[in-house]
Amino acid sequence: MNELLEKGQSRVNWIRSRMQLLRNVQEVFEREKPFKNKTIGVSLHLEPKTAVLLETLKIGGAKIVGTGNLGSTQDDIVEVLKSWGMTIYGERSTDKEEHLSNVVKIVSAKPDLLLDNGADLVELAIKNNLDGNISGGTEETTSGDDKLRAKFDGKINFPIIVINDSPLKQIVENKHAVGQGNVESIMRMTNLMINGRRFVIVGYGWCGRGMEQYIKSFGGRVSVVETDPIKKLEAIMDGFRVDTIKNLSSWGQFFCTATSRKNVIGVDDFLLMPNGAILANSGHFPNEIDVSALRVLAVNTIKFGSDLEEFELPNGRKLILLAGGQMIQLAGTEPKGNSIEAMDLGFMLQALSLELIARDPQSLINGPQPVPIDINNRIAELMVASFKQD
Repeated sequence: MNELLEKGQSRVNWIRSRMQLLRNVQEVFEREKPFKNKTIGVSLHLEPKTAVLLETLKIGGAKIVGTGNLGSTQDDIVEVLKSWGMTIYGERSTDKEEHLSNVVKIVSAKPDLLLDNGADLVELAIKNNLDGNISGGTEETTSGDDKLRAKFDGKINFPIIVINDSPLKQIVENKHAVGQGNVESIMRMTNLMINGRRFVIVGYGWCGRGMEQYIKSFGGRVSVVETDPIKKLEAIMDGFRVDTIKNLSSWGQFFCTATSRKNVIGVDDFLLMPNGAILANSGHFPNEIDVSALRVLAVNTIKFGSDLEEFELPNGRKLILLAGGQMIQLAGTEPKGNSIEAMDLGFMLQALSLELIARDPQSLINGPQPVPIDINNRIAELMVASFKQD
């Protein structure tokens, strides 16, 4: 056994041992084989918790053809998936062009079901008229859902269950797991204290709320940038200062984006930031911070290891970018991602939604739609029971 495979198997074994919900589903799928004779095309962050999900689908009879998302693939996990007989393309060093090429390979395999993260698979299938064999799929993110609704409204001829629309995912995974994981990632990459530092969080969705809650609990000072009037009010009622990025750029010491929107921090904001300000992105796509513009603007850059890059600006100030602008909880050195329990719940949503599509796609409408309420309720009850409250 090669060293990379051995490392990956050890990590997956620990993760699997703590994912009780998926392990229970594996027993059911082993008996019932809901995905027999079906190919599932996958574009997802390839890390140990994802491996347990894909293992669960394979146990259910699926053939897996997949690739990772840009910047988050873990090579030891790719080795594990391949050792299980799955067809997996790509590695950690894969660039954007190669990633898109890998997505083409997945769609060209004519999958029956899609497990998508960022809507790369759905977008390519529709644009290239390769969607005729697809009976349905799931989309993990807000970013992907936004893309589908903006670009392909009324043009998708199969159901897509949007996992991020589930209140379970919003509360457990996005608010608590992403919030906690992002703060942990910032601390791990920088080795700096949270206490007393000034944080600007761009976005007050579920992920933004979570970050703000955990930063506040560590003693950080938090201000919020938000455009939605209701979310603005909510942030104020939760005790946070709310303002524009223009007004907060000179105030903040740490800036983190969580919006699913492009270039929410740009050149005008960089030039106002104090010396040593730190930039991080929590969004799925690495474009919420205008990194390309930052590279053009900088007169000098220095890398500190693989996680930190310093940009010297024409005004003499220096900014620090974490993980190249990739999503911080799954990028950088030894990324941990979201907590095991939260992903156990989130991947149960994926597994049961895909099972529903495989068994009865006609019960669903075409296009993006939320997780059915009965699946939400079933998983919520299981999650409550797993805590074994006294």
